[in-house]
This record gives sequence, C-alpha cells and structure tokens, in this order.
Amino acid sequence: MDQNDAAMNQTGCPEVKVPFPVFFTVGIVSLAENLLVVVAVMRSRNLHSPMYCFMCSLAAFNTIASVTKTWENLMIVLADAGHLERRGPPETDLDDVMDSLLCMSFVGSISSFLAIAVDRYITIFHALRYHNIMTMQRTAAILGLIWTSCAVLAVLMVKFFNFKFIMICFIVFFVVSLAAICFLYVYMFMRARIHAKNIAARWGSNMRGALTLTILFGAFVVCWAPFFVHLVIITVCPMNPYCECYRSLFELHVVLMMSHALIDPAIYAFRMAELRHTFRKMLFCSDWKFCL
Repeated sequence: MDQNDAAMNQTGCPEVKVPFPVFFTVGIVSLAENLLVVVAVMRSRNLHSPMYCFMCSLAAFNTIASVTKTWENLMIVLADAGHLERRGPPETDLDDVMDSLLCMSFVGSISSFLAIAVDRYITIFHALRYHNIMTMQRTAAILGLIWTSCAVLAVLMVKFFNFKFIMICFIVFFVVSLAAICFLYVYMFMRARIHAKNIAARWGSNMRGALTLTILFGAFVVCWAPFFVHLVIITVCPMNPYCECYRSLFELHVVLMMSHALIDPAIYAFRMAELRHTFRKMLFCSDWKFCL
C-alpha cells in the first residue's frame, strides 16, 4: 500500500470509478456530433465565414480531446485484462502521443475561444470594416498558426519537460486565458450597452452571437475547471490526506471534461439558426449534398 492509498483510507474517500462504457459512449457520441459540425461548416457556403471557421476548429479540438481520452481508457482496460504491458516501449510511445494530443486539444480550444472573442469584438464595434479586417485568407492564416503552434508546443512539452512543469504551465495558461477572455467579453458587453443607440441596427444578431459564444465559453469553464483544480491539488498538496477526497473524483472530472464535446454542438443547434438549418438539411434531406 503506497502513501496515496494510505491517505485515501485515512480520509475515507475511495477512488470513484467510472465504467468504461460511459467513457466509450461519451467519446463516440461527441465524435459524431462534432464531425457533424465540421462537415456542416465545410459543405455549406452560408457558413463560410470567420466565426464558423473558428467554431469548426473548436469542434475539431473537442473531438481530439474526447476521442483521445476514450482511447486512453480503452488501453487501460486492455492493460487490466493482461492484453497490454503497462510500461513497455510501444505503450510508452502511445502514451506520449495521447498526452501530446490532449495538450494540443486544450491549448487549441482556448486559442479558438480567443480567436472567436476577437472576431465578435470586430464584428460589433468595427462592422463597416469587418470584411476588410477578417478576410478568409487571414482567417486561414490564423487557423494555420493555431494548429501548428499547438501541435509543436504539445510535442515539445511532452518530450522535453517533466510532468510537474507541464501541469504548472497548463494551470497558468488556463488562468491567464480565462482572465483575458472574461475581460474581453465584459468589456464588449459594457461598451455595447453604453453605445446601444449607435449600434441598434446591428445589435440583435451580433449581440446574440456574442451571447451564444459567451455561453459556449461558460460551458468550457464548467467542464474543464474541475480537471484543472485537480492539477492544482496535485501540484500544491500531492500527499495531503484532505486533498485525496477531491482527487478521488478524478474519473468524474475526466468524464465532465469529455462532456464538453457533447454540449457544444447542442448549444450550436439551439442558439444558431443558420447552423441549425444546415443540420436539418444534412439529417433529413434525402440527398443532402444537393441540399446545402
């Protein structure tokens, strides 16, 4: 029995186990939903705008995170059944790949939210110059930068830095990004409220879009924050018996993190008319290639 198990017994907080079928179901359903979003944006010309491109990027990062955790849990089940070695060279390399994908998906999700927030700000307060500022070429360049930098950063961190350093970097990045995005949205809504009369003509659709993206960001924080509190606890009090009760809920936090990929497409469908209309055509049109 190690120190963690002893601490767990002292506090009376056994580790909460989530059945693998739950992970598998969440992963498969979220994969289907987010692929639907990606295909809808790619196939529908009405959705070929910077905001929907950034949302498509967010959906792709969500898919990577959810599928990677599902695959990781499948590997754990196979290892428990004796079909895989836990620390053999192939398993170690595969673990590094999955860790890199998780790092990339997290940093990419935050970066996509930042890009969406900036896009909404320009839409509301620089509407007349929006199409000159946010061209599709510039959008493609931003997306290329996000994906390339996230992939390179994830590989470098997993390969060349220790686990504690990576956790500290993630915690700092999460807190700083959360503060920056919250500041931008608060500033945007306050300024929009002050200048409501001047922007009344475009208030409805643009502010509705900003509100939808605020809901999306709120869902992201709710789903990911418990996982990052877990990282903080591991860093600050790894052996404290009182921290073990929270750490015992780790698998629930992972399920909640994966559920974010389930929630986002539902928000798109309920809040965004154009995307909802495209979903209907894709799902109910007999030949949807000609319906979009």
